[in-house]
Amino acid sequence: MFSKISLNSARSHVTVVGVTSDGRTVPAAHAKVQAVADALETPGFAGDNGEVLAAGPKHVLLGLGAPDAITPATVRTAAAKLVKALDRRKDKAVSVDLSAGFPKKRAEVEALGRAFAEGLALANWRVDKFDGAATRRSERGDALAVDSADADFRDGLRKGLLLGGAVNYAREIGATPPNVCNPAWVAEQARRLAKATGLKCTVIDHEKAKKMGMGGLTTVGHGSDSKSCLIHLAYVPKRRSKAAKGKRLVLVGKTLTYDTGGYSLKVNNGMKGMKYDKLGGCAVIGAMKAIAELELPIEVHALLAAAENMVSGDSMRPDDIIRMYNGVTVEITNTDAEGRLVLADALTYAEEELEATAIVDVATLTGGVVVALGHFCAGWFCNDESLSRAIESASAESGEKLWKLPLWKEHRDFMRGQHADLINSNPARSAHPIQGAAFLSYFVDEKTPWAHIDIAGVGNVDSSNDLFVAGPTGWGVRLLVDWVEGEGR
Repeated sequence: MFSKISLNSARSHVTVVGVTSDGRTVPAAHAKVQAVADALETPGFAGDNGEVLAAGPKHVLLGLGAPDAITPATVRTAAAKLVKALDRRKDKAVSVDLSAGFPKKRAEVEALGRAFAEGLALANWRVDKFDGAATRRSERGDALAVDSADADFRDGLRKGLLLGGAVNYAREIGATPPNVCNPAWVAEQARRLAKATGLKCTVIDHEKAKKMGMGGLTTVGHGSDSKSCLIHLAYVPKRRSKAAKGKRLVLVGKTLTYDTGGYSLKVNNGMKGMKYDKLGGCAVIGAMKAIAELELPIEVHALLAAAENMVSGDSMRPDDIIRMYNGVTVEITNTDAEGRLVLADALTYAEEELEATAIVDVATLTGGVVVALGHFCAGWFCNDESLSRAIESASAESGEKLWKLPLWKEHRDFMRGQHADLINSNPARSAHPIQGAAFLSYFVDEKTPWAHIDIAGVGNVDSSNDLFVAGPTGWGVRLLVDWVEGEGR
């Protein structure tokens, strides 16, 4: 893999030529290059999406598939396959020309450039930070410079590499094991990010949160030696757009650095992979990195509800009753339904202290959403039609798929308790993927636009695919950035 991919021109470069499968059309500027013409006659080469073929020492053909089927998603995949081939070839600089497959609208050309760069960046990442003396992995190679003569495509490349970098930053935090990554460590990463990007970072530690009455956040982390904290990152732009006037967006991320399940202990190896219970928070911190680097003209705040759910004499138990930050009492029926407890206090803080005009939370919240939707998309809930349209638009732009689930009064009533206001989990498994959202709805004012996104099925992959190696995907970074950017237009 390349040590770095950046947008840079170079005198000596290899030209990547996009080839469509309808008669294997190539851009006019390269059609008469003899090496290209000869390569097009190679038996078996059809120009299918992601096919890579050398055409002499200075050209590489990249299949784009049928011209009427070219989308950002297909280009993202083609680029992911390409970067692996470029790595094997030891190329150091490429100029990209996919104009044979360009749409007529220039905005769509920029979108293809963004998708192409995202594909390069996402496929060029791996978990190797903890490689040791016995590793069989090869060292990272040289840097790769990428360029394009098309101005709009080049603009897309610039944005795509930035977003890909933010996604990979989130993946790196997500992959960090629990013996390194605890709430205090996450807080330190947030401070470093703030220093590097101009964000403001404030950390409410366990003792302060306890004094403030954050019963959910502090109770979940009480049994751990590494106590809970609420991490607040603030982005206040130097210039606000007209559309952003009066808006204060808040992103909330569940950041469970490890989840044993507590006394409702995970069994049958169910604990393996629970370092990924922080991936909602990883998506949020990755999005904040990109938002600051893009200098978006709108105010955005991020809250990372960080905790570690461990078993000890001080851990919460089923039958405990706790009081949340907004005064609501909750009977603990399942200590493994801890994520909604830390999120609930963060949502109240966003509402009451930050005076959010819209809130989006991201969490690996329920196994039920994985059963319902698999690894194909995230499940989500929203109480506001305007916000719902905006999130769906961001989903289409980013390529990160969502499926909206209902949240009715009956679901909310299902979370009512007999001995306290609420229960954190209904022992009946009915509507399991909806229970978490129904619980959280009690901690956001009905008039505040709010969306809850459950990424339990998409936050990580168990085996490698074209875009991602096994491990965290950084899902949600691009969607959140696209939503925030849209709110500022």
